[in-house]
Amino acid sequence: MRAMLTPRTRCLIAWLSVVLLPLALIAAVAIPWWSEYQDLSDRVDRDHRQIQGYQRIVARLPALSAELAEVRSNDDFKAYSFDEPTAALAGATLQRMVQEMIRAVEARPISAQILPVQASDAPPRVSIRVQIQADTEQFFELLYRIEDARPFLFIEQMSIRSVVARAQRVQRRGPRPAQQSQPQSELTIRLDVFGYTLAASS
Repeated sequence: MRAMLTPRTRCLIAWLSVVLLPLALIAAVAIPWWSEYQDLSDRVDRDHRQIQGYQRIVARLPALSAELAEVRSNDDFKAYSFDEPTAALAGATLQRMVQEMIRAVEARPISAQILPVQASDAPPRVSIRVQIQADTEQFFELLYRIEDARPFLFIEQMSIRSVVARAQRVQRRGPRPAQQSQPQSELTIRLDVFGYTLAASS
């Protein structure tokens, strides 16, 4: 047999249902909402710290721009690097300088090529590859001129090939001359020359 509930017990159960059901509904809504609120609060704090960091960087930009302008206008510093506004113009200036040096020592230019700017270079630099024919005296004079150049220039790679052995082989294959001529001292030279620049890579 079922136990009969007293009216007082039934009344208590009814009141508990009235109270607990809304509490359960509130908890079902409030707990996920509170979790989402905590996540949003954390993101807001993180974004706020990032904004503060960006503001500090932006606040330093005028001072950095002024320092860069001062460096670029410093005549002493211009002795070290090209001051053209772009790397392409700096490369053209480097090519013109080296070609003028080659003509000045009366060497024979074969080819000249501006090399691509490497993004990994720090500080940035511009490079040129030239190939010439010259005798030993002309070659040393060209090296002296590169060493004394302003802005400063540097030789990164060098390859030298003499045509003496080739000329001697030709002489041995041909008829023996009445008097042995002096072997030629002409050199075929390839140089990679570079200089530094403050310009952007464009």
